[in-house]
Amino acid sequence: MQLVIRAFLFLAVALFLLPESGPASIIFRAGEKAKYVPPGEEEMSGNAAELYQIGQTAEKENNPKRAIRAYKTLVKRHPKDALASTALYRAAQLQEQTHQYTPAADSYLQLVERYPSSPHFDEAVEGQFRVGEVYLNGKKLKVLGIPIASALDRAVTIFANVVRTAPYGRYTARAQFNIGMAREKQGANDAAIQAYQAVVDKFPDEPIAVDAQYQIGYIWFTAAQLGTNDAAAAGNAKTAFQDFLFHYPKSEKAAQARKNLDILEHKQTNNSFKVAKFYDKQKYYRAAVIYYNEVIRQQPGSEESNEAKKRIDQLRAKLGDAALQPAIPVSQNAKKKPEGHGARTAGSGTAKPGAPNNEAPLPVSDRDSSLPPPASLAPDTTTAPEPLLPLPGTSTGFDPSGAPGASSSPEESALPAP
Repeated sequence: MQLVIRAFLFLAVALFLLPESGPASIIFRAGEKAKYVPPGEEEMSGNAAELYQIGQTAEKENNPKRAIRAYKTLVKRHPKDALASTALYRAAQLQEQTHQYTPAADSYLQLVERYPSSPHFDEAVEGQFRVGEVYLNGKKLKVLGIPIASALDRAVTIFANVVRTAPYGRYTARAQFNIGMAREKQGANDAAIQAYQAVVDKFPDEPIAVDAQYQIGYIWFTAAQLGTNDAAAAGNAKTAFQDFLFHYPKSEKAAQARKNLDILEHKQTNNSFKVAKFYDKQKYYRAAVIYYNEVIRQQPGSEESNEAKKRIDQLRAKLGDAALQPAIPVSQNAKKKPEGHGARTAGSGTAKPGAPNNEAPLPVSDRDSSLPPPASLAPDTTTAPEPLLPLPGTSTGFDPSGAPGASSSPEESALPAP
């Protein structure tokens, strides 16, 4: 008897506290306490047509939460009904309109995967793309209303779904390009390049391919500007911009691509000139002449090229042509030495590097500067010096593999044959 009285009192208090217009429910189940269900959260029942009508009525009453629940219930209980795809599309639209972006993207994806013949298929793909751009442009992921992180990874996932589910669609090329943009914003430049290259390879006739090819060059260009000795980055940037000008010579970005190539050429020439000056200062004249000639080859007519020619003439006048010719290769020297010579030298510990290639001392070059140390000051016994290593304590900004950034999952660069 007391249990009945308590239940009655609880019901009376609940009814008194609820707003007059709130269609809330008190749920009683055997062996359980009474449960209050807020408006729109109560269980719905009925066939597909009835649930769809509940959703429609809720929309007219400006109650999107209840409408979404009705449509989602329809899809869950009657997935094969003719109204299911339309109900799911309406739920996704309402979620997007109420800024529930992640649930909206999931609903759009569910539609294109489960109902590919739906009349709303293309609209659902477009809906996914819109939501992806919301996250790409800076929308934050939130937990309990608190921003927790950038949503660029979410954007990549959504765009990858667009590429996967609609490989020949209207938004596929742009979605693939946006994957590159998201990764570039994150600083994952190798992943960005892979994504942009997929656009160029799979969609060469799409207008967005022009931008993708330029961005490949620009990423390498930026890396080359940051690293003083990163010849690989500069070379890759030059190749990308040259490909850009070959395929898209009339692009509005063509002028900037040419300007970037000029900057790269001058940087490469300047680096070669610095190396030549270093070897010149150390009196390794054969190595210096090799790099002076490289300067002349890279940018004939430039200031550095003219200085290189002048210095080569000075060296030739002082030392003669023979002193500046490549030395006998190491392999030939080895043939002339007695068989036991190498073992005796190594065992004695008295091996010393030979004298630098300066038959006669020369005046210092006209312009002196602080130059990076060489990889080795070993005798000049080869046709070309060893490549220089980066300065101690400096960073080129690139991985030795040639990739300018962190890697990422294959799904971002490999398209499903679009």
